[in-house]
Amino acid sequence: MFRFFEDLVDPYPSGEPGTPPRGLFAFILHFSRPVLGLLVAMSLVTALVSAAEVLFFHYMGQLVDWLADAEREGFLAEYGWRLAGMAALVVIGLPLLTLLQALVTHQSIFGNYPMIGRWLAHRHMLGQSLAFYQDEFAGRVSQKVMQTALAIRETVMKLMDLMVYVIVYFAGAMLLMGQAEPWLMLPLVIWLAGYIAIMWGFVPRLRAVSMAQADARALMTGRIVDSYSNIQTIKLFADTHREQAYARDAMEGFMATVHRQMRLATGLTVSLTLLNSLLLAGIAAAAIGAWYMEAVSLGAIAVAIALVMRIRFMSNWILWEVAGLFENIGTVQDGINTIAREPAVRDRPGAAELAVPQGEIRFEALRFGYARPDGEGVRVFDGLDLTLAPGEKVGLIGRSGAGKSTLANLLLRFFDLEGGRILIDGQDVATVTQESLRRHIGMVTQDTSLLHRSVRDNIRYGSPGASEEAILEAVRRAHADAFIDDLVDLQGRRGLDAHVGERGVKLSGGQRQRIAIARVLLKDAPILVLDEATSALDSEVEAAIQEQLYALMAGKTVIAIAHRLSTIAMLDRLVVIDEGRIVESGSHRELLARGGLYAALWRRQSGGFLGLDIGDEAALGE
Repeated sequence: MFRFFEDLVDPYPSGEPGTPPRGLFAFILHFSRPVLGLLVAMSLVTALVSAAEVLFFHYMGQLVDWLADAEREGFLAEYGWRLAGMAALVVIGLPLLTLLQALVTHQSIFGNYPMIGRWLAHRHMLGQSLAFYQDEFAGRVSQKVMQTALAIRETVMKLMDLMVYVIVYFAGAMLLMGQAEPWLMLPLVIWLAGYIAIMWGFVPRLRAVSMAQADARALMTGRIVDSYSNIQTIKLFADTHREQAYARDAMEGFMATVHRQMRLATGLTVSLTLLNSLLLAGIAAAAIGAWYMEAVSLGAIAVAIALVMRIRFMSNWILWEVAGLFENIGTVQDGINTIAREPAVRDRPGAAELAVPQGEIRFEALRFGYARPDGEGVRVFDGLDLTLAPGEKVGLIGRSGAGKSTLANLLLRFFDLEGGRILIDGQDVATVTQESLRRHIGMVTQDTSLLHRSVRDNIRYGSPGASEEAILEAVRRAHADAFIDDLVDLQGRRGLDAHVGERGVKLSGGQRQRIAIARVLLKDAPILVLDEATSALDSEVEAAIQEQLYALMAGKTVIAIAHRLSTIAMLDRLVVIDEGRIVESGSHRELLARGGLYAALWRRQSGGFLGLDIGDEAALGE
């Protein structure tokens, strides 16, 4: 039975999630469509349960009148079947309705609903552009995804529960009291007016505080996660006091919203208690007065008092549910600002799969700049042209900030161009799917980041179908077997099964880079981008891996970026970039003979860190 109701909803809906709309109602509906039918069913069953409870109060009032008027000897004969009906409602009907309500609510909706939100939001966030994550805390984004999904569920379920209970209970109370004595309705109407006034005064303020609190909570979480993610830097500079102050500043901001919220909570509680006390006193006075004038029976008084007590307790619950509703609405609205953002880089409608039969790359009239928060732009390229022939190995050289890594990022379409185009075998990278583009490009970066998974999973990432033999061969060629066999994590997993920690923190920079090289060796893509691929390696390991990288380059189009010129001097062509322009292009020998910027950089590096003279090309294999 439980499994049947749990399987009524698929918590991982397929299909493209799309960008959620920014309107509150549309945003909630976007994540609620898979459970709309069940939410309606839940409300109907809840309404039936509430109606049964109101009907029970009505029966209790009748029972008091029966007991007051009937003779003991003939009581069961006259009222037996009615009592049996009441008993059936209480003992059988109400529990069955409650069971159905619980199954729909708890088994079908409660767990599946927020998981749908997390799944769709997470898939959308994975599609966000690289620039988005450069401007956000990872912890803040994950917090928004998690708490927004829960807030959507709470918002919808609270709203539907409130509508059902308010309509059924209040309408039932008015009906029963109006039937007995219309004057009994007056205290209830006055109470309702006061109740609405309290909500009108407190709830919007609670909503505003809740929005501020959700943002403050996300900021606090983001700062704490940022500290943990960079714990090595914190300890290296022995600056834990500054980190404590950095986190405390966010915590104090969060506590300020808590204090504001709790002050409102105290005022709300006192106001509601006073209003409920006046309702109880008013109904009691009206009931006694009506009884004194013989306008109502004892049963009607009993029903009125019982319903007022029930409403009194429910009003407290309803008001806090309304406050919680607006608190969750505030959380959802805060989440909209992060989640409902259109990705800066998207596949075009009908984007084709990239095919790379040869590997020619053309950069044509590139125009690109980075936007800044102050509205000013940082121009990187303004009309750059560069062509790589199929299978050509090109080294990019230049000062820091010249645009070398930016060119690689544009090739991978981490950012969209402002003008010009990039062609791979005649196909504009802006017109093909991002996944197919990146499948055909293998890249090793200077700052290698690994997933907190096993070494095997990290090496096989991007090549999920690779065999164990292929993985071991890539490990050997990357000279990673020298340390992988000795790896052991806290759970006792060894070798390729050992987990590497968040961002690969358990490994040295050189070990991370060797795993990254093994990963790109295994991927064996037709286009290879090396951005300081061996910068973290010692000279001996670098020399050994260079042989494998040169072998990997065979038949591939290669873009290699390096500050250590000796690592790329043997490539087919060297391109010197300065301030976003190509200032020199040619072989190592040609550029040295030209005596320009490349020759100056080579001289500064004393032969590229190898102790070579400028004219000693023989040592470089020329």
